[in-house]
Amino acid sequence: MAKVVQFFRESAAELKKVVWPTKADVWASIKVVVISTVLIAVVLGLLDLGFSKLFQLAMGIKG
Repeated sequence: MAKVVQFFRESAAELKKVVWPTKADVWASIKVVVISTVLIAVVLGLLDLGFSKLFQLAMGIKG
């Protein structure tokens, strides 16, 4: 049981050393993630459309 108590004491001590990000930092990170996700989705969507059209052209499929 002493090891469990020691674990929680050490965990609490380590958490006090953590430098937590500010609200502004968190929002900036969220914006970066959302914008990158949208841009990558658009690029992949355009690539998919292009390859689909190329495949249809190569196979002689009208669509």
